[in-house]
Amino acid sequence: METSIAFVLLFSLLAVSSVAEKFDFFYLVQQWPGSFCDTRQGCCFPDTGKPAAEFGIHGLWPNYAKCGRGRGEELASAVLGEDDIAFFSGAVGRRGKCWPEFCDDGNALSLWEVRDLVASLNRNWPTLSCKSGRSFEFWSYEWKKHGTCSNLAQHDYFARALAIKAAYNLTAILAGAGIVPSDTATYSLSSVRDAIAQGTGFTANLECNRDADGNAQLFQVCQCVDRQGKKLIDCPLSMPTKCSSDQLKLPLF
Repeated sequence: METSIAFVLLFSLLAVSSVAEKFDFFYLVQQWPGSFCDTRQGCCFPDTGKPAAEFGIHGLWPNYAKCGRGRGEELASAVLGEDDIAFFSGAVGRRGKCWPEFCDDGNALSLWEVRDLVASLNRNWPTLSCKSGRSFEFWSYEWKKHGTCSNLAQHDYFARALAIKAAYNLTAILAGAGIVPSDTATYSLSSVRDAIAQGTGFTANLECNRDADGNAQLFQVCQCVDRQGKKLIDCPLSMPTKCSSDQLKLPLF
């Protein structure tokens, strides 16, 4: 009898481990709403009204560290360590991507599971898309595409993203370095990157888009987070900034 129970427990553990997604770190991606809206396609406010003029969460995305070649892999090894990279190297390129996605299509987001987070999600993770205007659909998509690959329960996935955003207020960090929203001022890409590194203690990746006149503007800040979704780390991979020049804008919102 005891042998049978032990076998069942061992089988259960093996089953759980076999479905766990193997990834190296998360990107916590936050977007500047002024840059989202100040494009040719524009934006729409959610049904809860105009969001605050601060960075809003786009998503918490599992990612592989050993995705590129050469310098990218050297940086990943330096940040995460050879043992971690070696353990997760088998996951690289699965499904032809540099990240896992749509890992459990049957695991739809339940509003009940995140009911105590809804007010905070409305403030910190609003949709600006004109497709529906309902932020819950945005959260549901992010959960389906990225959250189901996170090895986290629904509540933990959203709560940990919110916790890191709250711990490092990007809008305040940039303002402390003199980088404030403006329709006329421009800032160097390096000054933005340095301000975030000094304010958080960790390097991040930056992404630009272009306004209706073709000017580069800071669009997204991609902070890197450990596999548990609890602590910032230095980004183990660099990524294209999509910035057309060293100077960028942080448009008013």
